[in-house]
Amino acid sequence: MPGGRLTQQERQQIALGLADGLAYAEIARRLDRPTSTVTREVMRNGGPASYRSDLAHRATERRAHRSRQAAPRGPQASPQADGRDAEAVRAYEETFAGIFMQSGLSKMTARVLAALYTTDAGSLTASELVRRLQVSPASVSKAITFLEGQSLVRREPDEGRRERYVVDDDVWYQGMIASARAHTLLVETARQGVGVLGPGTPAATRLENIARFVDFVSEGITRAAEQAREVLHTKPAPQSPEGSG
Repeated sequence: MPGGRLTQQERQQIALGLADGLAYAEIARRLDRPTSTVTREVMRNGGPASYRSDLAHRATERRAHRSRQAAPRGPQASPQADGRDAEAVRAYEETFAGIFMQSGLSKMTARVLAALYTTDAGSLTASELVRRLQVSPASVSKAITFLEGQSLVRREPDEGRRERYVVDDDVWYQGMIASARAHTLLVETARQGVGVLGPGTPAATRLENIARFVDFVSEGITRAAEQAREVLHTKPAPQSPEGSG
């Protein structure tokens, strides 16, 4: 399997594959590259609808140039204090953000969420996010506001007047419950339409079917979230030493 950076020809093949509606996995197979490489390449360069091979290639060359200029000299440049490979961590964050983008998040919001999840503390301040992502405070603020509205992050007071943005195991539960509440509102509104349009009419029947389907799914999401939360917060029983009777 070839390694190293994507070539301009490979980027052209990616663009052609996207234009033909191919999945990332199929494009990657034709290039003999990992699927994550293709996913990361597309998501960091505008997404499947806006990807252009020439712009992507130039953007990669600019990033590589900036990275060479910013890289510290000496043998201490590669390893991080925690022993992780800094380049591998950055690449993984981009891949993780790409998955969030496929689920509907904007690029900036996805990057903020991925950054929070890949910190050991599970939290960062606004200034830490600005430095880590090399973006403006306004961009971070907008992303956090959206994520908080979706119950995907929460705020905690930090030193002075600063705030710390936190993700933890409970955040996913809260996000699922918020989604279920939104579904409940949809169900109620659809059933209001049945009365307005007249029971038994094709339009009312369509709305009632929507309400029944979404109500069933919402109930399942809530039940599964409650069960998963209970499992997640239950500590496993200590195992007996091997051979003890």
